Order: sequence, then structure tokens, then C-alpha cells
Amino acid sequence: MDTAATNVAPFPASRIKPRAGLVLTGGGARAAYQVGVVKAVRDILGNPVKNPFPIVCGTSAGAINAATLAVFADNFSRAVGNLLEVWEHMRCEHIYRTDAWRILKSGARWLGAMMLISRNNPVSLLDNEPLARMLEKNLDFQRIQTHIDSGALYAVCVTASGYTSGQSVSFFQGGSGVEGWERNQRIGAGVSLKLEYLLASASLPFIFPAVKLNREYFGDGTMRQIAPVSPALHLGADRVLIVGTGRQNVDQARTRSSVYPSIAQIAGHALNSIFLDSLAVDIERLERINRTVRLVPPERLTDSGLRAVKVLYITPSQPLERIAARFLHDLPGTVRCILRPIGALSRAGSNLASYLLFEESFCRALIDLGYEDTVSREAEVRALFEPEAKDAT
Repeated sequence: MDTAATNVAPFPASRIKPRAGLVLTGGGARAAYQVGVVKAVRDILGNPVKNPFPIVCGTSAGAINAATLAVFADNFSRAVGNLLEVWEHMRCEHIYRTDAWRILKSGARWLGAMMLISRNNPVSLLDNEPLARMLEKNLDFQRIQTHIDSGALYAVCVTASGYTSGQSVSFFQGGSGVEGWERNQRIGAGVSLKLEYLLASASLPFIFPAVKLNREYFGDGTMRQIAPVSPALHLGADRVLIVGTGRQNVDQARTRSSVYPSIAQIAGHALNSIFLDSLAVDIERLERINRTVRLVPPERLTDSGLRAVKVLYITPSQPLERIAARFLHDLPGTVRCILRPIGALSRAGSNLASYLLFEESFCRALIDLGYEDTVSREAEVRALFEPEAKDAT
């Protein structure tokens, strides 16, 4: 049980200091929901300047949010404000090229490859050069080390998947005492974070281009991330707030369907499997291990360095694909032209569209939902930080 080891592995004495971790998962445009969650945390904690999450981990679009929080870790309220400023005014053109010429060129390349007319492999369906420009303009990665040195931040981590090795690699930058790790098909590698790591982690398969890091091309970190909570625990978190981008543990009656699923419906189902399933399994495993650890006598826990991990898991209370269906008309016309033939503009196919719907209307709706869902669990949020209050006294 590989993930179990990550939850209860002994820590060096230098890393036993209580630290809260924030885990932000992937989901393309769905990551706007995470911004609503951290906005609510900011308000619940009284607009703090001090960063309540010394350890921040992100994957895919969550990696971008995590890096933003790390770059502005000297002022948590300002960091959340920066996220809100970007996501509340989001447009698809800020993330990928939407002009007709680029869309037609990409479509022709894919068509040529499928019909064996062209021997050149298409790089991606969409060109995310605008995202790279926006991140380069807004994020000064050198600030991360400054905040680590000052104590405002302990570690930040983004995860990407190697297309050749098949490994899930968590690239982290942290303070003294943080060491790399190696498990089956997943490793932690210490680096100085930069733009390329974020672009690799957020490279949705087929949709955005892979990024070469060192000797290998990397894509979206969620693809092979069988233990999404693991990096935060390896970095020393003893309590974690995990923000998902899909509903979990919802009992739904099985529905009948006589219509064959569209390409968009199948693709949306595949993306859900990538972004949602491994996280749910990892949390269930972590909670089961927590129950086991609590049965161990305290004196043995002290000797072994084992500890339980406090977990708060917040996910959308409403299906995000249904919310997306209300805003599909806001997609640029060129993008709608691509999505319509594969069924992504229908209600059944809106799951796929929800990952690409980087438009202000949809993002604001998700921010509001994330805020409401978190405020409704205010007592649990406050309880997560109780150990920190005790340490301060």
C-alpha cells in the first residue's frame, strides 16, 4: 500500500513543527472554484497578512493558483486578491489563442495527421502561448525563495507527468530539512520553480502542448498522480485543506440512455476520471490510515515519528458541468466551431467544455460557489487551524 507510507512516514526532528498544507487539484477552468475557497478562508480568518499555508501544492491549473499564492506569500490577503483579479476578469484569449487562423491551422494539422496526409505529429489542439505570457508578466518566481528565507513560506510544489518515463514528478522548492522522495512511479525533485514547470503541470493532454524539462517531455500532472495528497505530506504538512473540482460521494440513481455517447461525452468522462477518481481514493486511504494511527499508543507514536494528518476536503456542492452549460454561449465563436461537431455544446457534452470555459461569467459563478461552500463549513475551517492557535500560546 504505497500511499500509506507517505501518510505515516517518520519525519526528521527538524520537520516536526506543525504546518498546514493547501492542496489544489487540476481541472482547467474549473480551478476558478479554488479561488472562491481561498477567498472564503481569507475572510473566515479575518483577512490575515500572515500566510496560513506554509506548504502549498498544486497540480494542473491548481499549480498556477498554488504558485501565485507562493509568489505573494508575504501577504496572504493580497495573494488572494491577485487571484481574484485574474479569475474574475478571465477570458479564453488569456489562456489560449482563439483567432480563426490559428484554430484553422491547428485543425488542419490534426486532420492531416489522422488521414495520414502529414507525417508531422500535431503538437496540441490549442496554443497556450497567451497563458505563458500572462504568467511571465504576473509572477516573479524569484520571490519564492525570498519568502522561504523569511519564513513566510516553507515549501511549494507543482506536479507534472513524464510522457516517456510515466513517472509523476513533484517539483518542489522548500526550506532546510525538505528532502526529495522516491516511490513507485512518483518522485519528489527539488528545483527552483520557474514558468516551464507550471506550463508542464497545466498541459491538458491533447489540448495544450507538452513541455520539455531536462531530458523528457511533461504533461498535465494529474494523469499519473495516484496519490495527490502525498506531496504535501512529504513536505511536512500535519493538516491539509484539499480543494477538489468535482462532486464526490454523491449517490445518483442510474439513468437509462438509448443514445450513443458523443465524443465530447466520452472525453469529459475520461477527464473526470483523471482529475477526480485518484483524489477520492487517496483521501479515503488517508482517513483509513488516520484511524489506524490513532489506535497506536501515544508513546509509540512519539518514538516512531508517526502522526495522524488532519484533513478538510472541500468540493463543489453542485455539478460544475451543469453550471458550464449555462455559459457555453460565452465561448469564442472559433472555439464553439471546434466543440460543436463533437457534441461539447450539448448538455451531455458540457463536461468537456467546462475544462475549457475560461470566461468571466463561468469563472465568477464558480468563485461564488466555492465561497458559499466554504463559508457553510466555517467551523471546520477554523478547527483546521486550532493547533496553530495553541502553538502561538
